[in-house]
Amino acid sequence: MKIEIIKKQQSGLAKIDFNNLQFGDTFSDHMITMDYHDQCWKTPTIKPYGAFELFPGNCYLHYGQAVFEGLKAFKTPNGKINIFRPDAHYQRLNNSSQRLCIPKMDYDTFIKPLTQLLQIDSAWIPDKKGCSLYIRPVIFATDNFIGVKISDTYTYFVITSPVGAYYKGGLMPTRLTTSGEHVRTIKGILGEAKTPANYAASLLPQEIAKKNGFSQVLWLDGIEKQYIDEVGTANVFFLIGDELITPPLDGSILAGITRDSIITLAKDWGITVCERRISIDEVFESAKQNTLKEIFSTGTAVVISPVGEIEHNGKSIVINNNEIGHLSQRLYDEITAIQYGEKEDRFGWCLTI
Repeated sequence: MKIEIIKKQQSGLAKIDFNNLQFGDTFSDHMITMDYHDQCWKTPTIKPYGAFELFPGNCYLHYGQAVFEGLKAFKTPNGKINIFRPDAHYQRLNNSSQRLCIPKMDYDTFIKPLTQLLQIDSAWIPDKKGCSLYIRPVIFATDNFIGVKISDTYTYFVITSPVGAYYKGGLMPTRLTTSGEHVRTIKGILGEAKTPANYAASLLPQEIAKKNGFSQVLWLDGIEKQYIDEVGTANVFFLIGDELITPPLDGSILAGITRDSIITLAKDWGITVCERRISIDEVFESAKQNTLKEIFSTGTAVVISPVGEIEHNGKSIVINNNEIGHLSQRLYDEITAIQYGEKEDRFGWCLTI
């Protein structure tokens, strides 16, 4: 594959404090861009990170036809680079694209420019455990028109960002509140696609939750407002008795890559995993019966985030004395050890370059 490469004349690395990385506010030297027109993806370009020029009539700005992904790269002890589950992220990007009527791309078109980008910007990948290089691929429509229709042209880009922990408290348990009158989505809309509209819908409820002292929103289903969907922008798990329960992929929640990794590991360890609907009432009743052991959310950004407290309709429960649970810690340790190349990658999850 031909890849055009334009190197930045002077790196911005010297300005970066790798000991105090936040999440998502620092960007690496280079980016990938690639256009789609005349019914095919054109030659990708790796070039210095910079702005796009858009017409005011850009159809994405008006109608939101866009998808994105989020994955991570890690430095291993021998200095190599591990990309965690790029094939699964590629497949989900294409699944989201299909839902938004965006053209698919083949795996080589996705992975070859990405590995080249990571090699060029390898110095931007943090060495410190707990830090990584966050990778954000995006596709957005670029036709210049006002009118609701499928675009004929698109731009794909990939930017990267050296990051620390998503939550400043790291693995400190979070406080959640249910979503009240607000809903994230319902089956049949866009809940299973990674598209900006889903995240825009979460902004107001999230702001209300933060003003009331909570870390995140625990989303309930949009019809009965009883069954749990997700936590903020992450999947969620409940350890009740000896069973690990997570909401099913029924079209309203995102098929999380970390979610899938958790299920795979738990089953491999002999833990009973059940993908089924679980109501907020069942969670509160299990707490009352002392069978609720742990709750945690999962996602690429957080890996695992334990939940210490849930508030619903003026009542609250505390989970595991507001401490991280044994299973949560074990899963976090196992996944991060695989990501950083400290343990054998038995499932073939990492692409090493």
